[in-house]
Amino acid sequence: MKPIPRSILKFIAAVERPEGVGAMVRRAIGVRQMRTFTPFLLFDHFKASSSAGFPDHPHRGHETVTYLLTGSLQHHDFAGGSGVLNTGDLQFMTAGRGIMHAEVPVASEDANVTGLQLWVDLPERLKEVEPRYRDLRAPEIPIVTPNAKVTVKVISGEAYGVASHKELAYTPVEYYDYEVRPGGTFEQKIPKNFNVFVYTFAGKDLLINHQHVPLYEAVFFSQDGDAIVGEVPPTSVEVSRFVIVAGEALDQPIIQDASGVFVETSKERLKNALKEFKTATGGFERRNLWTSKAK
Repeated sequence: MKPIPRSILKFIAAVERPEGVGAMVRRAIGVRQMRTFTPFLLFDHFKASSSAGFPDHPHRGHETVTYLLTGSLQHHDFAGGSGVLNTGDLQFMTAGRGIMHAEVPVASEDANVTGLQLWVDLPERLKEVEPRYRDLRAPEIPIVTPNAKVTVKVISGEAYGVASHKELAYTPVEYYDYEVRPGGTFEQKIPKNFNVFVYTFAGKDLLINHQHVPLYEAVFFSQDGDAIVGEVPPTSVEVSRFVIVAGEALDQPIIQDASGVFVETSKERLKNALKEFKTATGGFERRNLWTSKAK
C-alpha cells in the first residue's frame, strides 16, 4: 500500500540566541510559536567554543538526547557519571527523579562543538525513576543507502528495512539523520500515534510535500498520514542534511518551571519538585555536595 504523506502543520525558523555560558542555540521547540509538541519539550541546534558550554544545572521529569555533529563534548553529573561524546556520538540521559550535570566542550584551541539536543517528556509513571545514561557511539549507528542519492543514519527506528540496534529512551522515539543529494527523493514511514518534525541544518533546497524548507527551519506535521515524503531538486547544487524526529504522543499535561528543566503533570507535583531541589531532598540529596569536574 502506498504511504500517505502527512500534511504540514507549521513551519518555525530556529533563530540563533545565546544560552548557557557563551554558547549559542537555534531553538525550534520551547519557543513562543511551539512551546511543546508532545512528547517533545525542547529542540536546540547548539554551538560552543572551548570557553563556552552548559555548566552545572538540574533536570527532572524528562529525558535528553544529545547528538554531536562536530567536536568533542564532556559531561559530568552528581551521581558519578562522566564521559566524552565525539563527532557522530549520541547520549540519551534520563533525568527521572532528579539530576545535576554539566556539559562543556573538550578544551582545544580549535574547538568547534556543534550538535542537536532534544528533550523528551517522561510518562507520569516514570518521572520518579533513577537517573541513567545510555551512550550510542557513531560506529554503532546503522547506515542505509537506498540509492546513490540518499543516505540515512538510523539512530532509532527503522528506515528502508534497516533497524536501529538499541532501545535507548523510556518514551518511544524515532530519530533519523538524512543526507539527500540533488535529484534525490525520500520516504520515511512514521507510526500513526507519533508526532513528528523535521529540522534542516545543511542545504537550502529541501522540499517536503512540494513546499520549500529553508535552512535552519523546523517543519511540524499533523497526525493524518503515515510517512514524510520529500526531495532535493536535480537543479540544486547543495546536499541537504536534516533530521526526522518522531515520538509517541503522551496523553498528559505538561507543567514546567520558568526555566523548563523541571517537568511535571500538575502544579502540585511541580511545587513539590522545586521544594525538593531547594531543600536537597527527594532526588537532589547530593546537590549541595557536588561541583562538576567538567572543565
